Amino acid sequence: MITKLTSSFRLIRFFNSLSSSSSSICFCETLDFGVRKKTSMAEEVAENVNAVPVSEDELYGFKRSEMYSGTLAGSVGPYGRHVFLCYKSHETWLPRVETEGLPQRFAKSFKDRKGDFGVETKLTVCGGGESDGDVLIFPEMVRYKAIQDTDVDAFVEDVLVKGKPWTSGVQEELSGSFVFVCAHGSRDKRCGVCGPVLMEKFLQEIGSRGLSEKIVVLPCSHIGGHKYAGNLIVFSPDSAGNVSGHWYGYVTPDDVPAMLDQHIGKGEIIQNLSRGGMRLRPIGEEAEKEDEHKIPNGNSVVVEAREPVEQKGFTGGCCQGANGVSCCQEQTPEPVKKEESMKLNWLRSMGKEEVLLGAAAVSAVATIAVAYSIYRRSG
Repeated sequence: MITKLTSSFRLIRFFNSLSSSSSSICFCETLDFGVRKKTSMAEEVAENVNAVPVSEDELYGFKRSEMYSGTLAGSVGPYGRHVFLCYKSHETWLPRVETEGLPQRFAKSFKDRKGDFGVETKLTVCGGGESDGDVLIFPEMVRYKAIQDTDVDAFVEDVLVKGKPWTSGVQEELSGSFVFVCAHGSRDKRCGVCGPVLMEKFLQEIGSRGLSEKIVVLPCSHIGGHKYAGNLIVFSPDSAGNVSGHWYGYVTPDDVPAMLDQHIGKGEIIQNLSRGGMRLRPIGEEAEKEDEHKIPNGNSVVVEAREPVEQKGFTGGCCQGANGVSCCQEQTPEPVKKEESMKLNWLRSMGKEEVLLGAAAVSAVATIAVAYSIYRRSG
């Protein structure tokens, strides 16, 4: 029996009328606010067969109505370091992937030590499989192999806080370019639809260009901005040879060739799809200036002023999540004491002329005091 639903909120009742020959004919009486008609089951079936269903692409994919409706530029602020934890298949991830297993251990350690990081650090989960437990760090371009649950706190302490090599595990340098595509379907349907299609297109284009040994494509967990799907991050040397991470949104399969040829091939940012990205390592004179802001472990302190971002915790991607931990570590400066603040405000409130007049008055009083002292002695 088939029920027909229409936008006019029709109420449907079914009647079975048995003929003398024992054959059964089904009629559908539709009450449409006073309009009544009868249709046979055959007519209902024909209408449903001819109806065109709305595709996933139109609802969640590259043809959805919200595509290109948001502002991409500035949706990602500059940061200094990105850590990727390899963990299982993206198809098996929980909506909050940081609530289980190794991601949970890393999330807790990040929360406990976030105030000790020298640079703003993001933590994201990426596809693992045979490489479960591997940790990739950018822009250092380093892979640490097979980190275990019991290693996490010591690893975070030595590598991310103190900036030392991890002597308790296997370390290897990375080369080439890395593309991380958000494919966290259990977290958001748009990423689940767009992500796998983009990865497939990347692999096809990379293979046709003979670049399979130079470019790695991996699925990653939520990185913020579901509405910008397809979302991806490219880590690749820029035109000056410096490795940085750049975020893109509203990427479609048609954009993949440009990603390979323009961004990865030439180190040029595709501006109309750019969301922002990692703060580039300065060179030359700018590097010398930044040396003044170095901390003991050699990491640079981010000094740019940024708009405050509401944080709800770590998500396993960027930037919010459970239990108040964030993959975007915000450094909160020590509050200025009230007494010191009042003195500073008083000094700042004095103009240049007032300072000069005050100094002249003090000098005059000192001169009179000296003259009077000489007068008393001579008398």
